[in-house]
Amino acid sequence: MNTRTIARLAGLPLTATLASGLMAANAGAQEKTPMEKCYGVAKAGENDCAAGPGTSCAGSSTKDYQGNAWKLVEKGTCESIVTPAGMGSLAPVEG
Repeated sequence: MNTRTIARLAGLPLTATLASGLMAANAGAQEKTPMEKCYGVAKAGENDCAAGPGTSCAGSSTKDYQGNAWKLVEKGTCESIVTPAGMGSLAPVEG
């Protein structure tokens, strides 16, 4: 065997490992968990968006569990989230 052949053979495991890692990362990106907006579950300043008139959006809620501020949660879990102010809601909550 010459030096070039040895170098090529030595690089094969590294190439296979890199390709395998890239495929796994790509597969993970395609399998993202579906999310939904859940109102009334964010602590003050930790909402993802929709915090009412006069607010700029993300991080703008002024009180814990503000009913018109939402946070993204895993789909199907919102209405089972319990806070000191009540349950999570798929629609804005008055109050």
